[in-house]
Amino acid sequence: MRNQDFRRIMIIGSAVTILMAFGGFIFAGITAGILPLITGAVLLAVFFYYTKKRYSRIEELNDYLVKVLSGSDTPDILNQEEGELSILVNNIYKASSTLKAQNEILSDDKKQLASAIADISHQLKTPLTSMMVMNDLLAVEDDPEKRREFLQTQSAQLSRMNWLIQTLLKLSKLDAGTIELKREQLSAKELLAEVIKPFEIQFELRGVSYKQAVTDMSFVCDKNWTVEALQNIVKNCIEHMDEGGELEITTLDTTLFSQITIKDTGCGIAAEDIPHIFERFYKGKNAGKDSVGIGLALTKAIIEDQHGEISVTSKEGVGSTFVIKLYKTIV
Repeated sequence: MRNQDFRRIMIIGSAVTILMAFGGFIFAGITAGILPLITGAVLLAVFFYYTKKRYSRIEELNDYLVKVLSGSDTPDILNQEEGELSILVNNIYKASSTLKAQNEILSDDKKQLASAIADISHQLKTPLTSMMVMNDLLAVEDDPEKRREFLQTQSAQLSRMNWLIQTLLKLSKLDAGTIELKREQLSAKELLAEVIKPFEIQFELRGVSYKQAVTDMSFVCDKNWTVEALQNIVKNCIEHMDEGGELEITTLDTTLFSQITIKDTGCGIAAEDIPHIFERFYKGKNAGKDSVGIGLALTKAIIEDQHGEISVTSKEGVGSTFVIKLYKTIV
């Protein structure tokens, strides 16, 4: 009876029943007066019962929503009965389930952000410490050769920090979806020539031979981002090869996807490291001393954002093979 509409209807129904019964008593006798009185009372009782039941259900839904908003555990309220109230119950349950899933995603994102910040701080700490030491030494060092050596060390650390920060910014932009990758048709030979160009001097200095078997085909991808992704792989291969090693790039064109295979004869990847090789800040047992562990993670993000996939097979002491597939249709 606390509900104003419910109370108003009960009062109006009771008044109409009494008036009809009173009219029957006056104009048609006792029987004509009792009949509308009983009929009205029964109808009001039935109305009262089902309305009270409906409002009780609505109150339960209100309590359920309060628990959802407070973040408390909520029971399953799915209702298989028919009717508008049952539809409302099911839709509320779907909405609350969606909110719960989104809250879990946000919670995971916060944990990942905290972990990423911790990793970034750790990665920046080493070069910063080194630069601070070099700076102190420069302040008291008079030997020109020593000063030149310290400055070169500082320059190397600055370059490393710059690369780390730029790569992390790119990863964060890809994660946030603020970068729109353009899909354009590119010649495989043109694309791979741009990928290899910055490493030609390194090939000579390290005694690494390069060969390719590139067919007359094309890729549909974002040129700049794809070049960066492939260069990260080539860079990783070169760093893990000794003098006299060999790098080979081949292509394959199918009706479903365009494929690039990059193969090296380096030290290989340990079997236990292969499942984690594309994880951020992961460093396998054969990783270089200056490795940060985000180059391949960036590559994976770029390839997957273009509806592609990347995989690696490797054997220690033999080499590694990276396979990149760019699908021609969205899968």
